[in-house]
Amino acid sequence: MQDWQALQESIEISFQNLELLQEAFVHSSYVNENAVSAITDNERLEFLGDALLGFTVAEKLYKEFPQLTEGELTEMRISLVRQETLAQIAAELRLGDYLQLGKGEESSGGRKRQTNLADAFEALVGAIYLDQGLDAAQSFVLDKLDVQVATLKNEGIGRNYKALLQEFTQAKYRQLPTYRTIEASGPAHNKYFVIEVALGDKLLGTGAGKTKKAAEMEAAQTAWEKLTPK
Repeated sequence: MQDWQALQESIEISFQNLELLQEAFVHSSYVNENAVSAITDNERLEFLGDALLGFTVAEKLYKEFPQLTEGELTEMRISLVRQETLAQIAAELRLGDYLQLGKGEESSGGRKRQTNLADAFEALVGAIYLDQGLDAAQSFVLDKLDVQVATLKNEGIGRNYKALLQEFTQAKYRQLPTYRTIEASGPAHNKYFVIEVALGDKLLGTGAGKTKKAAEMEAAQTAWEKLTPK
């Protein structure tokens, strides 16, 4: 049984319409298993929250970093709103505890799955907007992203080619790139990986490195530079 009062106290927002808050945590798998009842999943709220999140972050970066180019601002925005970042914030807020999941999704670890956590965070932003208004939703977003924005301000950011490639292919081709390890060799203390990145059946690039992450990033950079030549 979810303690909605505890959640409201945690996020320091008291909802006028509690059903909006509850809807933000309803996964589609739960609706599919309870089709006879009038339950709505969180996907529409997620759609709204995603748009609000993108706008709020873009406005914050535009004001905070007047010296940066459009491309640099885009890289920062991608870093701040990517799934990993939102899932981390959601985990810190223990949003997974409030998810309503179908039995299969629950048993397969859905309560801790990054996609579900990130989606719930976006849906929560959408619910706050509908219940409390734009100022409250933006304040919530900026408060939760404050540490990440400060880190970017102090340290800057390298190019996240995996994120750039994913956004580009999703926007232009409506597909996500896939990565495949074609070589993994060497002893545990000195591993070597070679990874390919493809879009459907089309090979876009290859990368190598001492970790899978490094090899994937190099492959993504190769693909990004091939798809977006200067």
